[in-house]
Amino acid sequence: MTVTLHVCITCRADQAVRDGETTPGARLHSALLEAGVPEGVSVVPVECLSACSQGCSIALSGLGRWSYVYGRLSDANAPDVVAGAAAYAAAPDGIVPWRSRPAIFRKQSLARIPPIAVLPEAAE
Repeated sequence: MTVTLHVCITCRADQAVRDGETTPGARLHSALLEAGVPEGVSVVPVECLSACSQGCSIALSGLGRWSYVYGRLSDANAPDVVAGAAAYAAAPDGIVPWRSRPAIFRKQSLARIPPIAVLPEAAE
């Protein structure tokens, strides 16, 4: 099953960005693509994750899984984000054991969101 790695490409990370300059969030997105997207992970750029005061942010989500929002990231963190996304994709419920998470996923988590319950009549 594919999971989604949302990357806020409008994040400015509290930096002044002039018109025409690449935002830190867009640089993170590019670095993730260059690092190699793990199997089972779809990288999707988004306009805003509303974590503006937390620097560059990403979110991991998948059907029937816990979702996570991480912040205070930069393009230098791309290898750890890719490793964390691969571990997330491999976990059936999205919960990666604490010690198996990259340090940035242990220390820079902004939110953990429970899976949406699907009611039997909604599945029809």
